[in-house]
Amino acid sequence: MQNAKESILLKFLCYIFIPIMIFILAISIIDVSITSQYGEMEGPEEYIETEEFGREYLLTLIYNVRDIRRDKNRMQMDIESESTSETYEIASEITEETPYDNYNEIEDESYEYPVYYEVINYNNTRISQYINYIIIDKENGDMFTNIRSNNYPEEINKLKSEKKNWSYQDGNITTNINSINQESTKYMTSSTYSTDNFEGYEVYSNIDPNTLNYSNSLYVQQTVYNMFKGHENLPTYLIPLSAISIIIMIVYLIWATGHEKGKEGIQLNSIDKISYEIISIVIMFVIGMMMSFAIASVESQIPQRILMSVFLLCYLIGYACLAVWVSTTIRRLKAKQFIRSFLTYKICRWIKITIEKIFRKVTDKENANRKITIMYWGFVAISIILACTMWSGIGLLVLIAFWIWTYYKLLQYNKKVQKINEALRNIYEGNPNVKLNEEELEGTLKIMAKYINDIAGGFTNAIEQSLKSERLKTELITNVSHDIKTPLTSIINYVDLLKKEEINNAQIEQYIAVLDKKSQRLKKLIEDLVEASKVSSGNVKLNMEVINLKELLNQTIGEFEDKLDKKNLKIEMDLPNENVLIKADNRYLYRVIENVFSNISKYALEGSRVYIKLEKQKEEVYLEFKNISKDKLNISAEELMQRFVRGDKSRYTEGSGLGLSIAESLTELQGGKFKIDIDGDLFKVEIKWKEI
Repeated sequence: MQNAKESILLKFLCYIFIPIMIFILAISIIDVSITSQYGEMEGPEEYIETEEFGREYLLTLIYNVRDIRRDKNRMQMDIESESTSETYEIASEITEETPYDNYNEIEDESYEYPVYYEVINYNNTRISQYINYIIIDKENGDMFTNIRSNNYPEEINKLKSEKKNWSYQDGNITTNINSINQESTKYMTSSTYSTDNFEGYEVYSNIDPNTLNYSNSLYVQQTVYNMFKGHENLPTYLIPLSAISIIIMIVYLIWATGHEKGKEGIQLNSIDKISYEIISIVIMFVIGMMMSFAIASVESQIPQRILMSVFLLCYLIGYACLAVWVSTTIRRLKAKQFIRSFLTYKICRWIKITIEKIFRKVTDKENANRKITIMYWGFVAISIILACTMWSGIGLLVLIAFWIWTYYKLLQYNKKVQKINEALRNIYEGNPNVKLNEEELEGTLKIMAKYINDIAGGFTNAIEQSLKSERLKTELITNVSHDIKTPLTSIINYVDLLKKEEINNAQIEQYIAVLDKKSQRLKKLIEDLVEASKVSSGNVKLNMEVINLKELLNQTIGEFEDKLDKKNLKIEMDLPNENVLIKADNRYLYRVIENVFSNISKYALEGSRVYIKLEKQKEEVYLEFKNISKDKLNISAEELMQRFVRGDKSRYTEGSGLGLSIAESLTELQGGKFKIDIDGDLFKVEIKWKEI
């Protein structure tokens, strides 16, 4: 059952077969209706020879005669009801101008009596506009016709000789339309179709069968007749069978709509998110357009095959629109989103939420918009009331005074806001010593002042704690380093004494060499640690002087030449011809460059090149070092700049992990910029100073 509910194929087949079964049901019902109306249609009989057409033809002529008789009797009654000559003359004038509602009198010398030509046809839904007729009133000889001619006696003879004609004279019918000949009309027992309606009139008429080959009021009837003519009648059992099939498929779709495979609950699609009124209006508009198009096609001259194609297209488009509308309605109902999908509901909900927000703003004392809302609408209301009393001079003065008072209150409120803004600016600029008087404020501003005071106090405490912590760390490093230096100095001195002794044991000499190496490394680590602590705390005295950076760079390269040659590192220099001067501390600037070279000598790939570039860039001195790392740099530049961090992530190389951090701090203390960039295995250091 679950698979059937979620099956896309079953739903698709149902949507395909429903219009087919509806079509079969409609055809079956029409077949039964046509058969009951026309009888068995197995012969070659044309629609124009059917009893249904004959009744329609005869009824049209009867209606025209009735209209003529009715208008004639009405005019006669109007004339007889007037006793004075004056009113008689008026009635005669009216009668002469408009003798009959549907006709105008025309001139015709070929006929001795008045001729009236039909100009208004109230039976457009019938076939009177396709029947040519002449009706003669035997009492006064008046002729009524829808034929425009200059010789009506000739037109009467022509009507009587046409292929499909019908005439009535003195109770006798002359026709070649079998369905309404003298014999056939005897069986039309209803007085509506009785030829007695023609008493006192002669009727001559005909119809051109070719007019039924195009779309007119008879076209649909003829088309339906021809569709079912001469074929074996559809089985009657198709009606209940197709009806039951349609009901089963509709019930299944109602049950399965909204369910999708692998998903829980009712699933809505993009169409379901459109407002229900909008999609309903669009679908009903399309269906209405299809119906109008189909009706218009009937009224136009379209061949039968094209007309049936138009009907089929309109039917399929209308069905598709109706299917979309019904399916989205079912999904919305099952998902309990039907009411919420209405645009009206959304508008009402928005109005409700807006009113609630305004109400909360007015009632919530802590809401910043409360006072503004009350003041604004209060200002509007009072201004309207005072404006209504401006017919007096006092009302105008009160209104102006009220405006001035409102402006003054706004300035006072803005002054309090400015105090808060000033306090926030001081905190932003690093001055936490801010204290607002909460008693001078009220409402939301008072709450904001309280928060600002708390933030300022928190910043002050945090800064004090941070400075205290930094001092403690510096003091701890200094004290510990000093305490370590004393025993370390003794160890180094005794190792030096042991190195001077003549020891014949090679293993002991090896131990002494290890002690010497490790003690020197420990000494360097302590020195770096103390220096890093001083630099970070700013406890460094700078002796700023003019330094030739090009010369200092060459000097440092010379001091590291042995270490670089040991690892077969080739230096590629790109230096300017002129001297490059900057202002810095010579000792600390040397320490910066020394730390960079030390890092290169330790971690650069053996046998590779080291690129050094020095140039002037827009009033700045730019120094760049580039080398390839021997180990994979699985670390970011930001992490590498932190203390006690090394690029190899292991502790087998010499170094404390403080060199680059110290170099950065010393560079910034001297007014420069120190930056590291890592691109794969490429390690790059960029240093900038202002040129003097």
